[in-house]
Amino acid sequence: MAEDFAMRIDKRLMRRAFERAATTYDQAAVLQREVGQRLMERLDFVKLAPELVLDVGCGTGAVSRALAQRYPDSNTLGLDIAQSMLQVARQSDPWWKRKLPFMAGNLPRYVGGDLERLPFATSSVNLLCSNLALQWCNDLPSTFAEFRRVLAPGGLLMFSSFGPDTLRELRQAFAGLDGYTHVNRFMDMHDIGDELSYAGFATPVVDMEYLTLTYPDLSSLLRELKAIGAHNVTSGRGHGLMGKKTWRTMSDNYEKLRQEGRLPATYEVIYGHAWVNEKITKADGRQVIAMKIEARQMGLR
Repeated sequence: MAEDFAMRIDKRLMRRAFERAATTYDQAAVLQREVGQRLMERLDFVKLAPELVLDVGCGTGAVSRALAQRYPDSNTLGLDIAQSMLQVARQSDPWWKRKLPFMAGNLPRYVGGDLERLPFATSSVNLLCSNLALQWCNDLPSTFAEFRRVLAPGGLLMFSSFGPDTLRELRQAFAGLDGYTHVNRFMDMHDIGDELSYAGFATPVVDMEYLTLTYPDLSSLLRELKAIGAHNVTSGRGHGLMGKKTWRTMSDNYEKLRQEGRLPATYEVIYGHAWVNEKITKADGRQVIAMKIEARQMGLR
């Protein structure tokens, strides 16, 4: 129980971190852009003509804009907890598109909100995408239940998140130094698949891959994490400055992992998608569930 509390995300601090990172996010978010592109490529295998598309945890709007371009006849919404992120997203479109919307095509609109409490009507969304945001929720079962609630029959959930091997080198470098948490806890791929089923989604598919970034030194890695707002915001974090001795020991531990002159940072990236079954009303008034089975299985990249 104490461990669960220690790993709980402090949403107030999380929002503050992303608010401060809004102006530095796009320059530093190399991994986030790459994973977002790979997530979008998976939609190539899906035949869908959504009326309403929702990007949950949209940040500065890269995935929202990609979705709006992919589905020009849809209404596209981006949701994020940080208002400054949404402001950057709105400003990313050329001024003439914002001033002359009748010439702009399908521009995303942006809404503030928490992914664990979506401010949308039941069965109102046809496609819900979320790129690397689920790791910031405290209650994944309830979050998936919210996703299931807002998705209409026949709707699709498509997401990416981080798995437990993410930043394993940083976690290893801190191991045994003190009693504080230093890296967020990430959920296992198989548990995510189970939670999708428990939430009522049909034919969930979950897979993963490892991506490794390298840095010249530890400070470069930590600056990048700060620039994208990925601070340690767990309840069990330390509340003061790290002591010089602790920093030196942690840095020395990380240096032992140096390969070919660079320090690695591993990310376990989990991809998943699942459908909401369609309800069909027969002539006699009975409702049946039409199971959606995909004709083509999406594999690992």
